[in-house]
Amino acid sequence: MSTSTTTMSSSTPAAGSAGIEDLRFGLTDYTVFVIMLSISASIGVYFGFFAKAKNTTEEYLRGGKKMQALPIAISLVSSQLSGVAIMSVPAENYTFGFTFIFAVLAMIPTIPIVIYIIVPTFYDNNIVNCYEYLEMRFNKRTRQLVTMTFILNQFLMLPVYMFIPSLAFSQVTGVNIHLINVIVSSVCVFYTMLGGIKAVVWTDVVQAAVMLISVVMVGVLGTMRTGGLSTVLEYAKEGGRMDFDLRWDPRLRATVWSSLTSGMLLWTGKIALDQSCVQRIVSLPSYAHAKKSLYVAGVGFLIIMFFNAFAGIIMFARYYGCDPMLAGLVSKPDKMMPFFIQDIMGNLAGMPGLFISCVFSASLSSLSASLNSLAGVVYFDYIKPHIRHTEARANGVMKLVIIGMGAYCILGGLIVQKFKSILQTMWTITGINMGAVVGVFLLGMFVPRVNGKVAMTSILFSVVVMAWIIINGQLNFKAGLIKYDVLPNSLDQCEARGLHSILNAINFTTTALPTTAATPTAPTEVTTAFGSNRDFSIYDISFYWYKVIGAILIFVWALPMSFVWRRDKNEKLNPKLYSPFVRRMLNVDEPVVELEEIPLKHTEKQNNGVAQEQ
Repeated sequence: MSTSTTTMSSSTPAAGSAGIEDLRFGLTDYTVFVIMLSISASIGVYFGFFAKAKNTTEEYLRGGKKMQALPIAISLVSSQLSGVAIMSVPAENYTFGFTFIFAVLAMIPTIPIVIYIIVPTFYDNNIVNCYEYLEMRFNKRTRQLVTMTFILNQFLMLPVYMFIPSLAFSQVTGVNIHLINVIVSSVCVFYTMLGGIKAVVWTDVVQAAVMLISVVMVGVLGTMRTGGLSTVLEYAKEGGRMDFDLRWDPRLRATVWSSLTSGMLLWTGKIALDQSCVQRIVSLPSYAHAKKSLYVAGVGFLIIMFFNAFAGIIMFARYYGCDPMLAGLVSKPDKMMPFFIQDIMGNLAGMPGLFISCVFSASLSSLSASLNSLAGVVYFDYIKPHIRHTEARANGVMKLVIIGMGAYCILGGLIVQKFKSILQTMWTITGINMGAVVGVFLLGMFVPRVNGKVAMTSILFSVVVMAWIIINGQLNFKAGLIKYDVLPNSLDQCEARGLHSILNAINFTTTALPTTAATPTAPTEVTTAFGSNRDFSIYDISFYWYKVIGAILIFVWALPMSFVWRRDKNEKLNPKLYSPFVRRMLNVDEPVVELEEIPLKHTEKQNNGVAQEQ
């Protein structure tokens, strides 16, 4: 390999051996990568210093409500494609099969739910912060409880978003992973802090272009290098990667049903009920613009994520019978994509650099959007009530919050480095509260009889129960009662497949290949990824079901308790607080204005004091 060749990473079993082919960045790759980071920083500088706009919270957080539908759609797609998706989704399909594609396809029913059930309610009530709805529908305590879970999620997930691209860069350059983390986190904090939501959106547009080009080229070149689409599908089928499990046993790691339902909960929570995305949706002038933007975002997401997920199948077909992980060249599945890219693109000047730029683009997009929205939530919900508010002071405080979180992300990388499966870790962490958050919003929009007391206690019930299940599940993992061994691969076809770099690594390895022999104390009854010989235990259920169960628990508690803690009979129902489908069943005579005809208008008070509603 030409421009992209130096030495294999430190995980190579005989790293110093001359026979092992080098797979590292060249000058062209570094140039492509630096250009991408420079563009992101330049956008922040432009919107921070040169763009003509008022220095207000309205401008900083929502772009003055003058954003256009297409850039917002592209930004929404970019925000869903974190480095976790670009790196870990192919790894998931490589090791456990193509079932994850059903989580991707769950976006198809999700977009109509978001457009026709959730977003109209926000626009009808002039919502600028999705948690503001909970205060209007229930009470302030419910809003505060959910914003606390949002902040907690950001604290847990932001270091993961940033660490993944650093992991990829380290794999192909050998540069210390924490040094990379510091540099790139600083760039992201820089342009997010200076430019606000406009910098976030327009940087997302550039980064989305990089991501689209990269994932399509990976799919096309990988398929060609493997021998064509028919060969890819044949090898994937022989290796069990195209087997789809239709069983309903919730202990199975991934089935068609768990992937579909969990995917719907995830995308609904991320797009419609997470402030980092809602903030962009309500920055559009009207509901008509929002609807158009969401349809485009849904199509774009399906295209990019299909290529991204299928890359894992292509990767398996490429290394069928010659697994780099078994050879010791790659230490864990999350590092497979950089190795694969260098293998199929290393001879094309700048292409490995383009892919690593893709991974960084995905992570920077998620990180910048989360930082921007987190700063708004922290300031308006927790800082503003205790200080004298001015626009300049608000912007200054939010920028300090962004800087502080950037520093935290750098330190958090020290912990994320120890995770075995990033995708599983992310799904597990968000399983604690995302189901509860989605559930309580749907509860408010669909069940008029539920009051604030019932809503707040249902959230607590769901989060506590899910935390208990997840903690005990992790203890079962530690005890060896749950063990997710990957689908098998081998090393017996390296010579026949012409994969000489992997073959040379095996030949230069002086120690035996790693095996997973059971220890004498290992339990004989185990729940695996594909079955279980243990008696059923709720603690053994797959992490894919966590969000679904969390949402169901909201209704399990709230529906019966709504008969115990009843609504005040004198309290008037505001039909705008409910989904359009529910409004038609309410016996309240109040005209509903056609959403297509009016923008989301604000009074002067709301424009100047938007923080109070956030």
